[in-house]
Amino acid sequence: MATKKQQTHSFQAHPWHGIAPGDETPEVVTTYIEIVPTDTVKYELDKESGLLRIDRPQRFSSQCPTLYGFIPQTFCDELVAKRCAERTGNRDIKGDGDPLDICVLTEKVIPAGGLLVRAVPVGGFRMVDGDEADDKIIAVLESDLVFGALQHVAQLPTTLVERLKHYFLTYKQIPSEAKRAVEIVEMYDRSEAHEVIKRSMKDYQRVYGQAPARKSRGRKG
Repeated sequence: MATKKQQTHSFQAHPWHGIAPGDETPEVVTTYIEIVPTDTVKYELDKESGLLRIDRPQRFSSQCPTLYGFIPQTFCDELVAKRCAERTGNRDIKGDGDPLDICVLTEKVIPAGGLLVRAVPVGGFRMVDGDEADDKIIAVLESDLVFGALQHVAQLPTTLVERLKHYFLTYKQIPSEAKRAVEIVEMYDRSEAHEVIKRSMKDYQRVYGQAPARKSRGRKG
């Protein structure tokens, strides 16, 4: 009697826990993209399933001007909050309990999120939402023809930086409610972005351990 051939299954890695941030982190980071500039609703990772879900429609006509997502195997907790407290003097800050957010600039039109890109951090915003550190790393898409050669946040177009600031200061606001206590207290350079990324990785390892993760690989040719 012939034996039945055992079936093998391949499962998609969890975008937060099952993907490595990359061997070149923090200089180059693997990034999971949740939102693209054409999205009229805010997508967010469902932490349990690893799938994208609709968080809410965008509440204003403004849309995120860049690709937006997070760095896998990062977590904004004690060390990220401590850095924010050191730089702002606010000792009551805590981490927001999410992976580290990142904006990725590119000249290319990417129609939808739910994908991985390699990004080069050039700076960031130290944002405080209520009493929570909510840093936004600013990066450029690796090898992008327009933004790829930039190395520092000071090299970015001023109008683009202002659009990013406006988006993050308003995207959580509900028109019928009182104004949220959200502020960008600092725009920092590449070296500080690296520091925040490393701290968020240590926060992740402390809470979740060193997760076994697949290396991000691209197709050659």
